Amino acid sequence: MSELNNIALKILENGKGILAADESTATMTKRLNSVNVPSTPENRLSFRETLFSSSSMNECIGGVILYDETIRQTSSKKNTIPELISNTGSFPGIKVDTGAKVLAGSPEEKVTEGLDGLRDRLKEYHKLGAKFTKWRGVYNISKNYPSKLSIHSNAHALARYSSLVQECNMVPIVEPEVLMEGYHSAKECLKITSEVIKKCFEELIIQKVDLKGIILKPNMILAGDKSKEKISNEEVAKLTLECLKTSVPSDVPGIAFLSGGQSEVEATENLNLINKHNNTNFIMSYSYGRALQQSALKHWSKDIHNIEGTQKIFNHRAEMNTLAAQGKWSKDLEI
Repeated sequence: MSELNNIALKILENGKGILAADESTATMTKRLNSVNVPSTPENRLSFRETLFSSSSMNECIGGVILYDETIRQTSSKKNTIPELISNTGSFPGIKVDTGAKVLAGSPEEKVTEGLDGLRDRLKEYHKLGAKFTKWRGVYNISKNYPSKLSIHSNAHALARYSSLVQECNMVPIVEPEVLMEGYHSAKECLKITSEVIKKCFEELIIQKVDLKGIILKPNMILAGDKSKEKISNEEVAKLTLECLKTSVPSDVPGIAFLSGGQSEVEATENLNLINKHNNTNFIMSYSYGRALQQSALKHWSKDIHNIEGTQKIFNHRAEMNTLAAQGKWSKDLEI
């Protein structure tokens, strides 16, 4: 298990973060359609390879979460995508859940599926070069939700998944995401997120998961996107740290936040303030998808052959977040 702890620490060392490039084909098609680029396997690979071969991979990105299609693809230089990522000094990872489905007994909520056949899939992904994995549970806040059933069901699935992943000698990313969609206040988000994370760790311990060999990927504490309440970035950082200090066991080596619909600069600014005030032993870094890629995608869509220009945009975003993961970012560094 010390090997898993070493991998987790190496992914997040020196302000490095995780590039979440694990969009399903359906999600990636929506992203490409939004910038008027046809969603072909070649175009999906071309955009991702542009990011994976950028100079910031070496300095800023400790791990890349891939989708099943991508981990099996070959780069333009004829090496596999996991080899391309490993050659930069970063670790290849893989999303292994099969998506959030309607929760029986509570049809307004979701439970993440994918445990059936997971042990064999993990063995295959490990052979393909994966060193870590990701599984995402989702929870919505409203008057009646999340229910105890949803909190328990998703925590149990995350723990079962984590146990199987460690058995296969990979690091599980545990991602319980309390969604920011809704009318809820930041205080409600704090209460629910704390409850969700505590339940996850209860289940992880029951399933004998070694907490030193995982990475937690939580949401920050934010008011709902439809809430009239607006809280400052300082308050986001304060409440997020309060949540994690009271909910996460000290054995966990690192926390990599999801961006959860925040804008690129907002996700960077909040991460920076969290690290400025971080008085825990946890490494606090990032595992961003859109908040790392969106500007690069827009630039790339204007000319998909302009690799250098796209990489320049991506490098800037990665560098800003790595500074934020060390509490060294400031707004005047933004372009």
